[in-house]
Amino acid sequence: MCRSIKTLRAPYVDDPTDDDIQAAALQYVRKISGFRAPGRSNAEVFDRAVAAVADATRDLLGELEVRPSARAQVHEHRHADGTVHAH
Repeated sequence: MCRSIKTLRAPYVDDPTDDDIQAAALQYVRKISGFRAPGRSNAEVFDRAVAAVADATRDLLGELEVRPSARAQVHEHRHADGTVHAH
């Protein structure tokens, strides 16, 4: 869809900032509307859409339950001397 929107959930981004969320929302609304910058007659509805998408994104990210894949998990092995080796 829109390649400039990056994945904002873990493990891709540990803690997305408000700027990350706003940028993704703006890119989404630009793509859907076909406007890079709306004219005066569409500016209000465009800005409302960006705010709504950003709010929905915050809600989504706040409630997603993401289980780490087996591949992404760090496996630890504790040696007899107490040291830990991660692999």
